[in-house]
Amino acid sequence: MDNFYKVLSGVNTTQLLLAIHRLQKSNNIWKEDTYLRDYPQGPFGDTESIILRFPTSSNEETRDALGGKIENFDQHENVDQPIFKSLTEARKLIFDLMGFVQGERLGRCLINKLNVGGKIYPHTDGAEHAKYWDRFHIVLQSSAGSNFRCGDEWVNMEAGEVWWFNNAIEHEVVNNSDDDRIHLVIDIRTSKP
Repeated sequence: MDNFYKVLSGVNTTQLLLAIHRLQKSNNIWKEDTYLRDYPQGPFGDTESIILRFPTSSNEETRDALGGKIENFDQHENVDQPIFKSLTEARKLIFDLMGFVQGERLGRCLINKLNVGGKIYPHTDGAEHAKYWDRFHIVLQSSAGSNFRCGDEWVNMEAGEVWWFNNAIEHEVVNNSDDDRIHLVIDIRTSKP
């Protein structure tokens, strides 16, 4: 496989799943931030997200208003969202992975839930984004029938696995399983040869 690489297996994700379940009971954290789901003509219409780290919208709006020119503007800068500080179970998984892959910088971090029968439609991530970051998935929950395609390769990722994939290539997900598919998605800058 050229577009996928299984980095680890046997990662304990139970504590994070329990924390998400607790938070979901007190307030529906899946509905708090609908940026990806509502993005015009985006591929994530069937996806609910808990956004832990993401670029600041005010920075992007200011840059766009000035025609893309801001001194010292860093298009790759991401900031912690309030939920990131309180969801310590996610922080542990993220920083353990950063250490394992010897990451230099932490980018976007989000937990995506794709409901039964849902799709993430074919797309590629922005060229600059995909060139700068390595994209990792920590599989929190997945069942047979939840299939991930990148290029012409298909994989069924299992709970407790960590995968790298080439997000510069067209990719999609189809959840034809009997359960929601929940992945912790992490962008990490690594020193690539």
